Amino acid sequence: MKTRVSNTILVLCFIAVAQTVAQMPPPAAAPLAAATNAVGPRIQFESLVHDFGRIVAGQAVKCDFVFTNAGDALLEISGVFTSCGCTTAGDWPRRLEPGATGKIPIQFHSGNFGGQVTKIATVNSNDRKQPSVPLQIKGTIWKPVEVNPKFAVMYANPETIANAKATVRLVNNEDEPLTLSAPESNNRLFVAELKTNQPGKEFELLIGTAPSADLRNLQGVVTLKTSSTNAPVLNITAMAIMQPVLTVTPPQISLPRAPLPDRVNYTVSIRYGGTNVLALSDPTVNASDVTAELNETERGRAFNVALSFPAGFEIAQGETAELSVKSNHPVFPVIKVPITQLPRPAVAKAPGEYAPLPFPAAPPPPPAPK
Repeated sequence: MKTRVSNTILVLCFIAVAQTVAQMPPPAAAPLAAATNAVGPRIQFESLVHDFGRIVAGQAVKCDFVFTNAGDALLEISGVFTSCGCTTAGDWPRRLEPGATGKIPIQFHSGNFGGQVTKIATVNSNDRKQPSVPLQIKGTIWKPVEVNPKFAVMYANPETIANAKATVRLVNNEDEPLTLSAPESNNRLFVAELKTNQPGKEFELLIGTAPSADLRNLQGVVTLKTSSTNAPVLNITAMAIMQPVLTVTPPQISLPRAPLPDRVNYTVSIRYGGTNVLALSDPTVNASDVTAELNETERGRAFNVALSFPAGFEIAQGETAELSVKSNHPVFPVIKVPITQLPRPAVAKAPGEYAPLPFPAAPPPPPAPK
């Protein structure tokens, strides 16, 4: 009997404890677990690449990159940065609530690009997992008429300006034969001639300077009208860049401080770009113990003069030194290169040694009494 009563009491105690535990509040660790599951702002794009296919050179391409804040906190877009000036970004939402969707408009200006092109726009945000996301826009730029090179550049000097020429190749990429008008220049100092290599398909545009061209940098535009509806007008920029007939490098030799502690060697390069053949001779330096050796590296065009200054060399105060090379050119009969050198350092006075001070002049004697 006593055993049955004890068992009943134990059962009742167990039931009471279970009810008490069931009525207790959840443990404090539950909110901590919820905080651990937080992800913060998350930027998620529908696509990171836009392929615009094939377009005609000069056209502009626009596309929208759609994105969503897939996180649980406010997403902030701090900036969109493009790889070059041909690609620009329009207005985009700077702040996006969780679950909201926005778009970043990108525009690409094809300009004078050709062939396969890829451009990048980088999106920066407060997404800690991916703070920078690269967006890619790519495709093929097709030119109905290929112009190569894009600029007709001529390098000339006063002796070669009359013969300066550049060749531009024109290729028709369309199925229909191409016809071109006679070229016209907006600068009378440029003349242009059109040659046909393959009728309707390949041409050469020869651009040169007029005989009356003056000795300065020139620029102009040569225009051709075409039968192509995709490229009805071709504009080719022409430039003539003037250079000196004779170039001496370096134009001046600067020696270390006198006297030279060791032998010093220098090389002077002389380059001729004129129409004749240049001949040089007799390289000399108007200072003792300095050797000068002339070498012709390209017949009539390029020369080197090897100079050797001995140890202890010093240009005396008040004197000048220079390299002289004789030439057969009537404008440059003697080519001269100045030689300079830092003077000796001032001699420091010994401690306690002072330069004597000059005595003041004695006053004049008083006039003799009359």
